[in-house]
Amino acid sequence: MPEYLAKLIEEARKHKITPEERDAQVRSFAYGNAHLENPAITRAGIDEAMDALNAEREPATTVRS
Repeated sequence: MPEYLAKLIEEARKHKITPEERDAQVRSFAYGNAHLENPAITRAGIDEAMDALNAEREPATTVRS
């Protein structure tokens, strides 16, 4: 294996994935798999579905007076 490639792999192993990177990976994975099954699936549709799921998971905030 070339030395430059070994160094890149070692750096990649040290990288801590951010929440934004994880979200992008999940959306990309969902799109890729869903689009294979149904070509009518769009990235925008995946984004809408993921946003709706994330909104359901967020704790409700209560306003107290």
